[in-house]
Amino acid sequence: MAALRPQVKDGFLLDQVPWEHFPGGDRVREAVHLMHVNDSSARTGRLVVVGMCANDMRAAAALAVPFLIRIAADTGHPYRAGALAEASAPARARYFGVASRDELLLHRTDTQDSDQYDDYGVEVTGYPVGWSVAAARTAITADIALLQPLLSDPDPSTRIHAAYTLATATDPHGTVRSSFRARLAAEQDPIVCAALVLATAEATRTHPHAPTIAWIRERWQHRSQPPEVQLAAAIGWLCLTDEPVPDDLRAAVDDLATDERAHTMDALPWMTAASGSGETGLHRCVRKMLHPDQTDPEHCDDPWAISSKS
Repeated sequence: MAALRPQVKDGFLLDQVPWEHFPGGDRVREAVHLMHVNDSSARTGRLVVVGMCANDMRAAAALAVPFLIRIAADTGHPYRAGALAEASAPARARYFGVASRDELLLHRTDTQDSDQYDDYGVEVTGYPVGWSVAAARTAITADIALLQPLLSDPDPSTRIHAAYTLATATDPHGTVRSSFRARLAAEQDPIVCAALVLATAEATRTHPHAPTIAWIRERWQHRSQPPEVQLAAAIGWLCLTDEPVPDDLRAAVDDLATDERAHTMDALPWMTAASGSGETGLHRCVRKMLHPDQTDPEHCDDPWAISSKS
């Protein structure tokens, strides 16, 4: 991934990418081609990429990341939204829903070094999941400059997914984290604001930064913030600290996490990934993080049914 020349990515020179070295690579290559040329089968092509990640065959899908980003950055491309929505899928390890504070965001504080991802296990093809995750994050990091302008895109969904994708980038100097906070200062849509807070928390989980953790805590403490932002900040802060749940946080979340708001916040990909067992993502996070003694309302014995959403 790191060796792919800019000319290959910018020119969509797909024949210069070694797809054949990875199971399913030819299918992913064709999917990227269909999306790039606006073929009528582009939606099917996108589903190929989605399916490869859902079935834990993300090695080939990781090779598609730089091309998906370029499709997303093309403001005139009809499939840009779909491409962006899937760009970060290979960069996130599969997990079986939210089981604790540590499993909503990236739940790791490691580097991009693939050796740090060994405990992610292997794909169904036998290829190490961690290598694919690291490669996809490497591709996203290389294209930060293409993704950052999308934080100001006219479409709120694009802004949300741009934040979701950028949150997986390597950001030791806080450049991406700073761009989230800068955009938050200008953002008017409360759901997008919540996305920017969660993205900031996820980036901080990977690259710890005490002042940002304190800033996120302030977001849920201040009732002047939109409820969606308070909820996102509360969940994000819980994922960044081992402190006991404060009584004021518990009270605020229980008050704000209404059914209507939970369904609204399902527009956030973090919440979509966390949902399961008949619950919205927000309600599942609240139950698992704040009320761990409560039983699952629709217990599912098959973890694969949950993991297919991530």
